[in-house]
Amino acid sequence: MAKLDAEKRDDLAKSHFAFPGQRKEPLEDAAHVRNAVARFNQVEGASAHEKDEAWKRIRAAARKYGVELSEKSWHELGKG
Repeated sequence: MAKLDAEKRDDLAKSHFAFPGQRKEPLEDAAHVRNAVARFNQVEGASAHEKDEAWKRIRAAARKYGVELSEKSWHELGKG
């Protein structure tokens, strides 16, 4: 995964994050998408609506970068 230093991360638009309000889980490449899925349940302070919206952004980024997701919803994470 390409590492984002603090300056590059700060330069990213909010739309490049799964959780834009918290600027959590950047979605810059396939590795970041996989990382966002793996860490999804570790994000604290996000409402169910924010998680729904974050999952939509992750799915869109997964399609863009060719990452296959077996889960249809974030509710399925960690159940397998």
